[in-house]
Amino acid sequence: MRNSKWQQQFDLPPLFWLIALIALINSISFTIIIPLLYPYAQQFGLNDLQASLLTTAFALSQFFGTPVLGKLSDRLGRKYILVFSLAGTMIANLLASVANVAWLLYAARILDGLTGGNTSVASAVISDITTPSQRPKAFGIFGAIFRLGFVIGPVLSYLAQELPTLPGISPLGMSFLVSAAIAFFAALLTLLFLPETTAQQQDFSLKWDDFAFGKIAKSATRPRLGSLFILTFLTGSTFTIFTFAFQPFFLKVLNQTDQQLAIMFALVGILGFVSQIFALEPLSKRFNLINIIAVSLALRGITFLLMPSFPTYTAFVLILIIFGLVNAFPMPLIDTTISLNTNNQEQGEILGINSSFLSMANALGPVISGLLVSIDYTTPLWITGVLTILVAVFAYSLKSQFKCSKSTTAI
Repeated sequence: MRNSKWQQQFDLPPLFWLIALIALINSISFTIIIPLLYPYAQQFGLNDLQASLLTTAFALSQFFGTPVLGKLSDRLGRKYILVFSLAGTMIANLLASVANVAWLLYAARILDGLTGGNTSVASAVISDITTPSQRPKAFGIFGAIFRLGFVIGPVLSYLAQELPTLPGISPLGMSFLVSAAIAFFAALLTLLFLPETTAQQQDFSLKWDDFAFGKIAKSATRPRLGSLFILTFLTGSTFTIFTFAFQPFFLKVLNQTDQQLAIMFALVGILGFVSQIFALEPLSKRFNLINIIAVSLALRGITFLLMPSFPTYTAFVLILIIFGLVNAFPMPLIDTTISLNTNNQEQGEILGINSSFLSMANALGPVISGLLVSIDYTTPLWITGVLTILVAVFAYSLKSQFKCSKSTTAI
């Protein structure tokens, strides 16, 4: 009986767990460097705004690279595009680990961004192998497993800095080296064990249309899906403004240390993992997905406003716990809604376009945040809090267009 309940709870194809494992390893590789970028930038003599541009360089490059990789995965198959993407991450982090001038560090981030569309390709694999009724659960678990990397990555980042250094590589550079090794392992695992999942692969033909990024802008006006692309952009922009701004707020307003900052990253990762595993599936069964997105965004915005309202360490931790629990919901549910309203032949391309909107948001948010931080450390939190609540209102306005739940497809 207990085994039967377990099987019902996780009734997903075996191949899903392989792609989830690959995603976890990839997530660890990515999140190892998140706590490093700011101090590593200072090691190269970069100021706060220049440091934020490292994130922008990655995200902007990913904006251009992701739709191409998504389209190519529809044509050539998911497996080898995923291997190519992971190999790009490996090479980029190797380059960053040995960089001795700032432009080389920027080049590494650009390369990683151009080849960094592996999450959208992995999402397309999930769409290939799951039924519409399985997708909310699959994307929820996938997001939770990916988020688990946000727990493991920062911990490994600091452990890697304790390793004996190699010639020409600093302690921070050692973390990039470990990240490269993990990306290599993920690529090898994909190459050896992941079968191709696309039903019909097309002949290779790379046309200018694949690079027609004006089509991405036009996608914002696409019937039905366009509003979800806009929602992705707005959700990502407000979140990345917060992500960059909360670090100097935590370090300089609350007078905490880098090590405590890493603990905060791990705490958010743990809470997000738990909420996606245990809360997302029951909620998606009971409520419209758009309703969950709107409520979670509203709560996220409220936590942004509470942080500068109560600038103490204890209050910050309590508020961050609420943030960590609700922060896990918006993006996986937006991905699920898009997938449920897209035909199978376009899954890779559409999810790639959506990832590009997120990359565009990731490029814009840190720059805005960097400029606002120069005014005051609390200003970005106030602004992004109000904006996030407005995004929640926009999300709720889409309710009549997308009545998607676990048991429905496009309605």
